Amino acid sequence: MKFIVSSTYLLKQLQILGGVISNSNTLPILDNFLFDLRENSLTVSASDLETTMSAELKVESEHSGTIAVPARLLLDTLKTFPEQPLTFVVEDNHTVEISSSHGKYALAYADGAEFPKAVELPDPSTTKIMGDILATAINKTIFAAGNDDLRPVMSGVFFQFSPENLTFVATDAHKLVKYQRTDVSASEVAEFIMPKKPLNLLKGILAGSEEEVTISYNDSNAKFTFENTELVCRLIDGKYPNYEAVIPKENPNKLVIQRSQLLSSVRRVSIFSNKTTHQIRLKIAGAELNISAEDIDYSNKAEERLTCSYQGDDMQIGFNSRFLIEMLGNLNSDEISLEMSLPNRAGILTPADGLDQGESVTMLVMPVMLNN
Repeated sequence: MKFIVSSTYLLKQLQILGGVISNSNTLPILDNFLFDLRENSLTVSASDLETTMSAELKVESEHSGTIAVPARLLLDTLKTFPEQPLTFVVEDNHTVEISSSHGKYALAYADGAEFPKAVELPDPSTTKIMGDILATAINKTIFAAGNDDLRPVMSGVFFQFSPENLTFVATDAHKLVKYQRTDVSASEVAEFIMPKKPLNLLKGILAGSEEEVTISYNDSNAKFTFENTELVCRLIDGKYPNYEAVIPKENPNKLVIQRSQLLSSVRRVSIFSNKTTHQIRLKIAGAELNISAEDIDYSNKAEERLTCSYQGDDMQIGFNSRFLIEMLGNLNSDEISLEMSLPNRAGILTPADGLDQGESVTMLVMPVMLNN
């Protein structure tokens, strides 16, 4: 088995696939890339059992065969080459020899048959979505997903498809983000929970992509197909909490303010907050927003006044500044609106501008009890 391929083209594809490989694999074979050669087409796969990703590369060859090549060793070698054609030849003594314009390098390979097969999805449901829209949906939600192993359903992003819209939700019980597109829809109603790792991989590849992505899914797995790449992953098992129930419907108090101004202010003031609670206090009266924080143990405190547009009763509400900073940093509008009902009910953060047609983002941040 022999093939010729461009060094930079191969490196670029392998670096993307390398993101799948886990540092602590239970099966040694998973530390390898699977090379499956069918004449001029080389399919390279990487897997951690939960997620399998493969890409089809164009190469020069008249041969066929499958081998498993050590991923780390190959990546480290390819990174050092300038752009040039590389020739891969599989030798009889269980090594694969790479020839470059400078020299020859031999690495031991494993039998390709040992590599776990990617899961097939018999008779799946499918939805098509533009790559950049999917990347935006992941970006806007994934930061709000939890990290608690005891509540696995909250450690992923909830995909909710219907003929009216596509909705993506993530929450860790302290903050919640709901991202919705009414300009894209699915043929039938479906819901599933995607784990973070494959979403992070997709987000990286699809940013700014004009490609269409086909999402196929059944009860246990989902498959994303685009361009020359395919990603199959196991879904998180379980029922997602009823997030609509926690979004307060009546919020008479509405604050509108410049996002960057509020974000800088919260960042500065939060430096003086208590290091365990990260609590900041928002006090709103008339057109003035007063942001303050205090760390009584160290006698540190800070206070800032901002002008805002506000409709509602005067109120004081406490938030965890880290959650607020994360949410404000994840929006890209010029102005945001914060809607509230009571100091012990969640605040709803939405961008006041800068959204595409059919796009909506709702962020919910739980308040913290203020100690007077």
